[in-house]
Amino acid sequence: MSRRPPEADHSPWTVLDTRHVYENAWIRIEEDEVINPSGGRGIYGRVCFANLAVGIIPVSDDGHTWLVGQWRYPLERWSWEIPMGGVPLAEDPEDGARRELAEETGLSARDLQRLVEVDLSNCVSDERGVVFVATGLHPGEARPDDTEQLTLWRLPLADAIAMARRGEIRDALSVIGLLSLAARTDPA
Repeated sequence: MSRRPPEADHSPWTVLDTRHVYENAWIRIEEDEVINPSGGRGIYGRVCFANLAVGIIPVSDDGHTWLVGQWRYPLERWSWEIPMGGVPLAEDPEDGARRELAEETGLSARDLQRLVEVDLSNCVSDERGVVFVATGLHPGEARPDDTEQLTLWRLPLADAIAMARRGEIRDALSVIGLLSLAARTDPA
């Protein structure tokens, strides 16, 4: 049985001071004055997120899923993704996932199964994400946020997984979720 090295139980960094640089409803940027693991002094910038990222892979009884397409402002390009959104840290992730699924696709799910949890861009941020698989789907009316101009695409789940494998879906939470689901369902 393998065991974690003892170094994994404590931080080798010493924080001397923290300066709040910027804050809005979604993120807070902090700059820490630090002593790094080798004893040198420096700074370390962190992006702290107000929300948990939740992604949902809706799977219909006939093996289809839905992707959401939208323009991603920071990347200056179009992106196909699984339905997703931010859930306040104090909220139950499953409740938030149900809300985001309904907002973006109009779908409600009888069942949600937690598929995978990840740390996103952990060298500069504390953002965490969780992906759910939604089944027992019922249609409804989508209600996207004012900042979202979404295109919905219903396609076979296998096609969405193939898009992730080919690099046509690049969003991290979408790729991780789709490939994790594929790994669970592909015979090995």
